[in-house]
Amino acid sequence: MSVAAPIQLRVRGAIADLSPSDRARLLDRSTTSDDAIRTATAAIVDDVRRRGDAALRELAERFDRVSLESLEVPVPQRRRALADLAPALRESLERAASNIASVHGAARPTPITATPEPGITIVRRPDPLARVGVYAPGGRATYPSSVLMGAVPARVAGVGEIVLCSPPDASGSPSSLLLAASEIAKVDRVFAVGGAGAIAAMAFGTTSVPRVDRIVGPGNAYVAEAKLQVSGYVSIDSPAGPSELCVIADASTEPRAVALELLAQAEHDPSACVIAIVVGDAIASAIANALAEELTAQPRRDIISAALASNGALVTADSLADAVAFANEYAAEHLALLVARPDDALPQLRCAGTIFVGESSSVSFGDYMTGANHVLPTGGLARSYSGLSTLDFVRWTTIQRVTPAAAASLADDVARFADAEGLPGHATAARRAGSTSTLATR
Repeated sequence: MSVAAPIQLRVRGAIADLSPSDRARLLDRSTTSDDAIRTATAAIVDDVRRRGDAALRELAERFDRVSLESLEVPVPQRRRALADLAPALRESLERAASNIASVHGAARPTPITATPEPGITIVRRPDPLARVGVYAPGGRATYPSSVLMGAVPARVAGVGEIVLCSPPDASGSPSSLLLAASEIAKVDRVFAVGGAGAIAAMAFGTTSVPRVDRIVGPGNAYVAEAKLQVSGYVSIDSPAGPSELCVIADASTEPRAVALELLAQAEHDPSACVIAIVVGDAIASAIANALAEELTAQPRRDIISAALASNGALVTADSLADAVAFANEYAAEHLALLVARPDDALPQLRCAGTIFVGESSSVSFGDYMTGANHVLPTGGLARSYSGLSTLDFVRWTTIQRVTPAAAASLADDVARFADAEGLPGHATAARRAGSTSTLATR
């Protein structure tokens, strides 16, 4: 078989030989936007905060080229969209929703009770949030999967009300496919509002769009920046950037499998980040050839080529341990572990949004159907953030009970602490509470 023209990658070489600048290019994938995006987003957020619905309508005319009579999509329209959905596609969406509910239901938090000493009882109770906002992107493509990934875990967690915002298309509402997904996910209210304006509306509330307690979901650079700017007023999931994939492969891996996984994630966006860390020079060359061959058949090859040239890398490691160490430093959103002995590496892989083990565990399955969440940390934030789960839709209430006898035991130690910190009122309150056991016996 003839080899296609060499593919253009941002970085190629051995990990040990990477220049400081190449290493920095791979590792520094900060989601911080440039000054122009920050300034434009701040203006939109401020405008929506001040003028509410009027600002949202003007934004729809400016960016979406539509005039909206109502920002909210009527429930009958959403139901018609579901009824009109092709039966096979509806079955696929319902299967995905069922799997998401199953996985996230298994991870639903339960109350925790601790008794550090006799007479002291501490309870940590998970309370579902009252209202959550889910953002689903529009623009380049429609993402019903993002609706399911945001709304189904919220419903499983017991959230009181789920609000969905997504940009309108030429019809003046989000796509019918997205509306059908909102019905499957049991979303309560849907608004034809997109971009930074949607984030501001959910953060501060308008006449039409209710204020929420948490905002989740992916979006473009303006959406990501808006989430950061409102995070002092409302909780957000995590700062999100372009899609990422890191593949760890060795000589046991079919080169075409690696190439197809890299191409699949690179087709998301010209800014997508894809990297293969390969143990062995021969398999690295075979992967490069497979990438070049497969790229020619990709309908979105222009987007893929741009992503590979700007953020793609094929690097070699001397050992699996070295590959794992670099993958932890890279901290990818998705990590595919395609090696002969994956269980040897899994315990050491601690910094990835989600890990796919073996060639049959395609990342695409996780994007849509396995039930695990595809809303994941990017830009190296997998070192400290986790993927979306039911934990994101509850807040923990701590309840403390101290018996009179335990209070008497604690009082002197607490008073000494308080006196040492120069807080005599705390000391007095502790001593008084400690005297209740004596008072109770009178």
